[in-house]
Amino acid sequence: MSTNLIEFKDVSFRYGEDQPWVLKNVSFTIDEDEWVAIIGHNGSGKSTIAKLINGLLFPQEGEILIDGKKVTEDSIWDIRKDVGMVFQNPDNQFVGATVQDDVAFGMENRGISRETMVERIESTLNAVGMKDYLLTEPHRLSGGQKQRVAIASVLAISPKVLILDEATAMLDPNGRKEIMQTVSGLQDRQGLSLITITHDLQEVVQADRVLVMNGGQIWDEAEPRKIFAKKEELREIGLDVPFVAILADALLDAGITIAHEPLNHEELLEDLWTLHSKT
Repeated sequence: MSTNLIEFKDVSFRYGEDQPWVLKNVSFTIDEDEWVAIIGHNGSGKSTIAKLINGLLFPQEGEILIDGKKVTEDSIWDIRKDVGMVFQNPDNQFVGATVQDDVAFGMENRGISRETMVERIESTLNAVGMKDYLLTEPHRLSGGQKQRVAIASVLAISPKVLILDEATAMLDPNGRKEIMQTVSGLQDRQGLSLITITHDLQEVVQADRVLVMNGGQIWDEAEPRKIFAKKEELREIGLDVPFVAILADALLDAGITIAHEPLNHEELLEDLWTLHSKT
């Protein structure tokens, strides 16, 4: 039975007393092993949520619980043992002279034994497909390879939650696809709770649930299919919908009825094939 791993209770935050509220009375939960995508236009508060979960920021009102522990300045180092975060630009996270040094850094700070460190370096780099780059200097890696190492560095500390804050934004489509396939596989194998903050709709449709932020509040939350069924409402708050959903609407306007709201091309083709088989 799933239990709440992350809980926001009426959380409000602003970047200064004379500044507007970035988040206002935000409440939600995220379960163990759940993949939640957080979307919204720029300034809607989604990246602020990520920083609050990781203790980079603290709310002015409300409280945040991670695995039952309240996020405070006193608890923050315990919280960060459970929460790993990968940012948009992996260069900002590199601290080691080689790939293995970088993966070892977080573990060294936590006093993990050398024997365990060696095992985790090997297992995490193998998990992200970078085991052959152990002694490579990070600056010699491609963007996708750097992001894989950044993910391995976070996984090495064995977090319960992995946050990707626009982590694929700087990659080409193939790079984004490869990273998300890697992360999805790791989540399945390691039982991670995964939070992705992204503008990439192909990432969003893979999630178990979507939180839609608008004006510092939760506009809606549901599974991706139900969210993207609200096409016009999403456009009104400045968000896009997947191309396949637009295509499905065009087919409907042409008199071709689709059985359900498709999330990808495979689902749309299957619906069309089923429809064709019945005619």
